[in-house]
Amino acid sequence: MFTINENYRKLQGSYLFSTVARKVADYKQANPQKPVISLGIGDVTQPLAPAIIEALQKAVAQMGTPEGFHGYGPERGYDFLLNVIAREDFLARGCDISPEEIFVSDGAKCDVGNIQEIFGLDNRVAVCDPVYPVYVDTNVMAGRTGAYDPEKGVYEGLIYMPCTEENGFAPELPAETPDLIYLCFPNNPTGAAIRKDALQRWVDYANEKGAVILFDAAYEAYISEPDVPHSIYECKGAKSCAIEMRSFSKNAGFTGLRLGYTVVPRELKRDGVSLNDLWLRRHGTKYNGAPYIVQRAGEAVYSPEGKAQLREQIAYYMENARLIREGLKEAGYRAFGGVNSPYVWLKTPDGLTSWEFFDRLLNGAQVVGTPGSGFGASGEGYFRLTGFGTHENTREALRRIRELL
Repeated sequence: MFTINENYRKLQGSYLFSTVARKVADYKQANPQKPVISLGIGDVTQPLAPAIIEALQKAVAQMGTPEGFHGYGPERGYDFLLNVIAREDFLARGCDISPEEIFVSDGAKCDVGNIQEIFGLDNRVAVCDPVYPVYVDTNVMAGRTGAYDPEKGVYEGLIYMPCTEENGFAPELPAETPDLIYLCFPNNPTGAAIRKDALQRWVDYANEKGAVILFDAAYEAYISEPDVPHSIYECKGAKSCAIEMRSFSKNAGFTGLRLGYTVVPRELKRDGVSLNDLWLRRHGTKYNGAPYIVQRAGEAVYSPEGKAQLREQIAYYMENARLIREGLKEAGYRAFGGVNSPYVWLKTPDGLTSWEFFDRLLNGAQVVGTPGSGFGASGEGYFRLTGFGTHENTREALRRIRELL
């Protein structure tokens, strides 16, 4: 008899950003004369850097010749990209990560969602609250949770680690012992960062409990303070307990090209099995690799020209984040983040819920952000704005927000 995956019935409504997009589309249709500015999703707005464009053009030209054509690539990725990632992202920071521990993909979101497949369904999962929805939703789809409790805003069986204004939006070690721990720093959505000594406590805890940390470092390029680690492997003992995911989307504008990678250390083993081997088996079975031309573009990210050009782009977005954070504070909001992250997390005014504030901004100022409650129960009463817009739109959005008040 035909059946469906009943776990999908547990999911709450549509994906958060699909709901936001639908609301915005409805508003635009009803109010075509009112232009809307979006500071909601984490999509970049600046064009690809010249060094990346040049690498793409060269790779495309190669693909048009018999000697330069590339079909299916190596399972982990091409050596030219694996080697430069290992050297520039890890060895340069004192992290002993080899090319054999790196797996190139078409983006961190896919890896973050797929990594749970190599773990048993009986593993207990701990997530920050608020949290990037993919962490929770993919574990719901897999069957690691019970039903959703609408009153509490949580799924049965998950271990939630509240990140609140009172604890500086940093999770505390959970009372219950998890098997899998999702951490994201700099954090999406709160913009909070974690100091090295605090991250070391998580590494020590995971090694003590036999847990595995799934560390999302998609925003590491935005770190500006010296004591904030760019990689979890800067912490002693992390290679025996942590998997790290990274993205080219936010540091190099690859949201339209799609490129990322995951690091699974060879010494990371559980139940007598190498997780590197398991991920290689899954990777090779279900994935045919990022395109050759995109991997060549990724290589250009690490060139001297690419580094210089991307520093300018990151500074551009961080200037937007600074304008948002300081502008909101001047307008009387409580605002956080925007220092080591392009995200600004603000407390909604007048006791409004997150979605009520979303509607007020959209209808009253034609500005779009992301309701904090969409990231979890502890996000209720907060709101996320991003620095990924243009300078002009960012300034105009702040002007509208001030007028609305």
